[in-house]
Amino acid sequence: MDIVQVKDAVDELGRTWTAFQDQNNRRAGRDQEALAKMNTRMDQLEGVIRRANRGTLAPDSGPAYGAEAKAYFDYLRHGTRDEPSPGGAALTREEMKALSVGTDPTAGYLAPVEFAREIIKSEVEFSPLRAVARVRQTSRRSLQMPKRRGSFGALWTAESAVRGATEGLTYGLEEFPTHELYALLDVSEQMMEDSEFSLDQELQQEFSEQFAVTEGAAFVTGNGSGKPEGILQNSEVGETVSGSAASIADATGQANGLIDLYHDLKTGYALQGWWLLNRATLGEVRKMKDGQNNYIWQPGLANGVANTILGQPYLEVPDMPDVAAGAVPIVFGDLRRAYTIVDRISLSILRDPFTQATSGNIRFIARRRVGGQVVLAEAIRKLKVSA
Repeated sequence: MDIVQVKDAVDELGRTWTAFQDQNNRRAGRDQEALAKMNTRMDQLEGVIRRANRGTLAPDSGPAYGAEAKAYFDYLRHGTRDEPSPGGAALTREEMKALSVGTDPTAGYLAPVEFAREIIKSEVEFSPLRAVARVRQTSRRSLQMPKRRGSFGALWTAESAVRGATEGLTYGLEEFPTHELYALLDVSEQMMEDSEFSLDQELQQEFSEQFAVTEGAAFVTGNGSGKPEGILQNSEVGETVSGSAASIADATGQANGLIDLYHDLKTGYALQGWWLLNRATLGEVRKMKDGQNNYIWQPGLANGVANTILGQPYLEVPDMPDVAAGAVPIVFGDLRRAYTIVDRISLSILRDPFTQATSGNIRFIARRRVGGQVVLAEAIRKLKVSA
């Protein structure tokens, strides 16, 4: 293909483009056909230009041919004022540049953006007490468990002495009522129809996540009225006071308060104990040392081995208070024996297309029924910061 044929191809491209604009104004239904024809012509011309750059045009090697080819390809790339456009008017450099992807009415529609099927989400933190507490299921409105309230003591006796009754063994019932969480959300029918995502799955994930946030806070600070009882609200849970005011360290900066807390529990509870504290408090604990100048926080020695505080694992609980005078930033003990969670309904989602039908919305109502409370207060203990 020689330079004349290239010019003819460009002229044909111009005529096709003009025809496309006219047809677009007169008949919207023929847009796609004209656009396809223009794209085909542009692809052909692009191939010709690539071959020209590789020197595959007609083997006319005279100086005049080289100058003509250079001028013409300068026109193709930049435009000149002395080269007529297909309509007969001068085609300026600015007019050539106007055909860009930055403006939709020119060439932007020919260069669509890519849509990523992924939603950007921030981190959602919740208190993961389910990982260390006892979790039970029930099919009733509440769950009852027998509990030993008192015990007898064994007595020494002589070989032939009269043996009396050893009194004190008593039992009772511990009841775990379940409480209801809910969330209500209206979504337009058009959004359900046109969304690129499965909104049913997306909403289910959102409901589960937000329920975990709310119930996690109740497991720590709930007052037991219409919600679970939190470990910090039970009056029977004992406490150890830190060694200095407004700090979890003692006056010399050491961790004697935490060491006292560890040893204030019975051995069986301490050996199965977990530390509960938030991330800010953990940062303070990692700086603390014992009397031999050893850090009380120790990293796990191998994969699967937890980091420890005084040899026992810890759990980051964002709903635990920060270190402050009079606050309780740390709890330690056997959480599996101390705290029980009861699930009645893990997650129920009602899709209601009727209630908001006149507004064009579909209503989603999600529910969870769950209870939780301290059942063995002596198995855990709180660290209270001195005021």
